[in-house]
Amino acid sequence: MSSGERKMVELRTTSVLRRRLSAGRLHEAALAVLDAVFSASVAAPAVVGYWRGTWGLSDAYVYPENPVFSSAASIVVGFSGLFLFSLLQYLLAELLHPDKHRLFYYLGSRLYTALFGLCCVNAWRGAWQALDLYTELTPATVSATTLTSLLALALVRSLRNISAPPFALTLDSYRGYFEVPTMFRVDYTKDWRLYILDCAVSVGVVGTLVVFVWRGTWIMFDMYLYPTNREYSAIGSLVGGYALVSATFCLQPAMEYVCGRLEGLPRLITADAFLLVSFLGTVNVWRGIWNSLDLWLFPDRPELSCWITHVGCFVFLVLLNCSNSILVRGVYIDAEEEEGHCINFSCRYLRLFFKNEREKKEARRQRTLSLCTDGCANKDGENGALLDRASSKGSPGDPESAV
Repeated sequence: MSSGERKMVELRTTSVLRRRLSAGRLHEAALAVLDAVFSASVAAPAVVGYWRGTWGLSDAYVYPENPVFSSAASIVVGFSGLFLFSLLQYLLAELLHPDKHRLFYYLGSRLYTALFGLCCVNAWRGAWQALDLYTELTPATVSATTLTSLLALALVRSLRNISAPPFALTLDSYRGYFEVPTMFRVDYTKDWRLYILDCAVSVGVVGTLVVFVWRGTWIMFDMYLYPTNREYSAIGSLVGGYALVSATFCLQPAMEYVCGRLEGLPRLITADAFLLVSFLGTVNVWRGIWNSLDLWLFPDRPELSCWITHVGCFVFLVLLNCSNSILVRGVYIDAEEEEGHCINFSCRYLRLFFKNEREKKEARRQRTLSLCTDGCANKDGENGALLDRASSKGSPGDPESAV
């Protein structure tokens, strides 16, 4: 092959590779958009519906006539459950391993999610109502508690824990199903006392601060967004929330680029500021969906309405394979990932699905190649044996060969 022909082949190869790379990027971008749409329009409303139904049922059945007892009961049940699930995460992962019994794993893991979800909602409800009972519902008081909690989370680099669907979607895959990251990442095998303390701080301190931030932001919108008209207030939160969520998703690639070129404190501040913008959109989406369900889903029969969203949304999320999205668990550290990955939203439903399908296809292809290789080797061995037998029949020492 001449040098000119060789150069033409190289150019054609480069052109094909560029087209494939461009098509791959376009495919990835399209899946990212679809993931954002799915998370915002399907998964997030189902998660909000579950929380609203569970919260409403707790209002109806947990000391409904005594707010103090009701709040205390939710705090005890909720935070005790969260602490135990954090403490026993490694034991649960070992007992409910799919390699031992797949059906037992599936049923046990979904029961785990259902119980953990009840604890999450009750922990939030108890802390929320306790603050309502023992502090004044005035703009100054609400702002003070919210800003203090927000500052405390920022100082311990845990501000990202205020995120929720549609910006945080968790799939029901075995890897990490029972994982509950703790604040200080203490290894329980080295010091179980510190591990217990780590779980207690993660659940009791960081978790409570997150509740206070959500509660204060929600109440501020109650106070200032059409406070005398519930319908307008709900619709306003929906419109404003989804507009802000859409803008945040669109800005994410640019913010990844910016954070990827920053280091240290500037990178941390930029990431936290972007997370706060996404949080404002999240709160409005949740508030809008929650209030809309209260207003227009059997408003005259609130218990039935809550049962529908509690059971229906949970089953729907299980079928979608993302029921773990209802859980608020673990402590994540701000900007702990490298470069711009610190502001990546964990909304990879379709992308993970296609990635798993590609991996399964590649695994099948490898198995097929292995079988073909083994088959060819066996066939060659058989052919070699036949040749050996044939050559032994025609050897000089054989009487027939002397004829």
